Amino acid sequence: MKILVATGGAPHSEQAVRLSAEVARQTGAAITLLTVSKEAGPGVAVAKQVVATARRSLGPVPGPVTTKVRVGHPAEQILQEAEAGGYNLVVVGEKERHHLVTRFLLGATAERVLEHAPCPVLIAKGKAGPIRRILLCDSGGAEPPLLARLMAQIGDFIEGQPDITVLHVMSQISAGPGVKGSALRADAETLIETESPEGRLLEHDVEILEERDAHAEPLVRHGGVVEEIVAEVKSGNYDLLVIGGHRVEGWRRLLLDDLTHKILAQVALPVLVVR
Repeated sequence: MKILVATGGAPHSEQAVRLSAEVARQTGAAITLLTVSKEAGPGVAVAKQVVATARRSLGPVPGPVTTKVRVGHPAEQILQEAEAGGYNLVVVGEKERHHLVTRFLLGATAERVLEHAPCPVLIAKGKAGPIRRILLCDSGGAEPPLLARLMAQIGDFIEGQPDITVLHVMSQISAGPGVKGSALRADAETLIETESPEGRLLEHDVEILEERDAHAEPLVRHGGVVEEIVAEVKSGNYDLLVIGGHRVEGWRRLLLDDLTHKILAQVALPVLVVR
């Protein structure tokens, strides 16, 4: 597994560095610390100091560590490195903000990386500690499903995780015309026992995770997608939230991106976005 960590030396970048160290200690991943200088000359010397400081902040990790400096537009250079280096995961930091305007949640660089990265993106926010409890939100509405994408892209990250909750939100807004009212109120056990589509999704996800030596529990909440995910995050003492990202066109793209940004705006823990 290869991790690309974008750092600019600011506190939120240091958070990304510390979080990547936790991931590397669990997976043995190789880490590349990257900073971008907007211009050649003196800016490169400063950038070299930034990655040297980041390397010290990283601390001891089991895998190899590389430092790189690129020159140019930050987002473009991060994306080019992510593509050229064949990374499995990109880690970026989130600036602290004191308002709720979701379109300004991330800085312009992180926003563009999240939108265009060729691999999952881990947004560092909240506490960067050991990742022991994961909340994985699988809607079942995309092909391939979220867990299948996660396993295909960074399966090493899931193997052996001690506690993963697989959450599916039953929302009347998104329910199809054939969904019965009782299903919109049922818990995970009932959905699995009745072999509903949602129950089969949860059961399948749990089976896959347990095959990878993870302890997995299915969970259903009822209501609005964003509200229920945020409520579960706040009630569950999780270390990481995993959500899906989508590349689609037209109004659906705006809606899906809006859901992602609303979730990011309201949770105070690292968020892994898997496209």
